[in-house]
Amino acid sequence: MGELVLAADLGGTNVRMAAIGPAGEIVHRVRRPTPLGSDPMDIVNAIGEMANQCRESVGAERLFQTFGIAAPVIMDAENDIVYKAPNIPAINGFHFNRELAKNLALSVVLENDATAAAIGEHWLGAAKDVENAICVTLGTGVGGGIILSGRPLRGPDGTAGEIGHICVEPNGHPCGCGSWGGLEQYSSATAVVRIARELAQQVDSSEALELTAKRLFEAAKSGDEIAIEAFRRMGYYLGIALAGLINVLDPDVIVLAGGLSAAWEVFIDETLDQITKRAFRLPVLRVKLVRAELGDDAGILGVARLAFAAHDQGHLES
Repeated sequence: MGELVLAADLGGTNVRMAAIGPAGEIVHRVRRPTPLGSDPMDIVNAIGEMANQCRESVGAERLFQTFGIAAPVIMDAENDIVYKAPNIPAINGFHFNRELAKNLALSVVLENDATAAAIGEHWLGAAKDVENAICVTLGTGVGGGIILSGRPLRGPDGTAGEIGHICVEPNGHPCGCGSWGGLEQYSSATAVVRIARELAQQVDSSEALELTAKRLFEAAKSGDEIAIEAFRRMGYYLGIALAGLINVLDPDVIVLAGGLSAAWEVFIDETLDQITKRAFRLPVLRVKLVRAELGDDAGILGVARLAFAAHDQGHLES
C-alpha cells in the first residue's frame, strides 16, 4: 500500500523533486538543472528520469499514483493548457499535464508555484491553522497565492493571486505582462537593484554590473544611504499593495516568502507604516504580517498536499 507521493517544483533554473509523506516529511530529494531548449518534451523527460530515481530510492510500491508539480505558469487547468510560463517559454501552449501523465504513468496535479507556496505555508508553515491567508513571494519577480476559507483562490482564468501585477504607479515602469507600474517593478529583487542605480545616477559600469539585491542588503545594514533608500522605496510600494489586499480580503495573516524576504529588517518598517496609513483600522490591528517558515520547500510541500488530496478523493470515488 502506498504511503508517499512524488512532488516537484519546476523553476526557470532548476527542477526539484521529492518523495513526501502524509505529514510533510521529505523522505528523498533529487535536483537537476531545468532543460533550457525549445522542446518541452526535454522537460517532461527530465522529470520522468527524476521520478525514476525517486522510485528506485524509496520503492515504487510505496508511492501513490498521483504526482504534484508546481511551476511558474498561468494555466487553464480544465483544458490542460499552459497559457504562459514567462521563465520557461518552451511549455507555453503545451499540454503539460497530459504529457507528464503519459511519461510517468501517474495522474498529475499542476499548480502555479506561488499558489503552491501558499498552500504549503497554510498546511505546515506560517499560515497554519488560519482560514484566510495571503502569501507574497518576493524574488526576481513578485508572486502571490491567496487562501480564502481554507481553500486556494485560483479564479476562472487561473490568474487569481497575481499580486506582482497590482498597479502601484499608474505611469510607472513597463512590465513584461504588457502593463505599467506593477508591484513587481518596485518590490522585487530586480526592482531594488534598478532603484539603487537610479538613485546613484552615475555608477561605475563594472560596479553596476555586479550589483545585486544581496549586496544592497549588506550595504543597507552597513548604513549605505542609497541602499537604505532603495529598500525603503521597495517597502513603500509593498505596503501600498498589501493595504489594498487587506481592505479587499481581510486576511488573518500575510506571509512574505522568497529570497528578498531575507532583507525584512531593512524594508518592513516602511511597509508596516504604509499599511497602517492606508488600510482599515480593525483589520490592521488583527492581521499578522510574518515571514515564511518553509523556505524553498513551501511549493513542493504545497503540491504534495494537493497530490494527497487528489489521491484521497479518487480513493473515495473508486
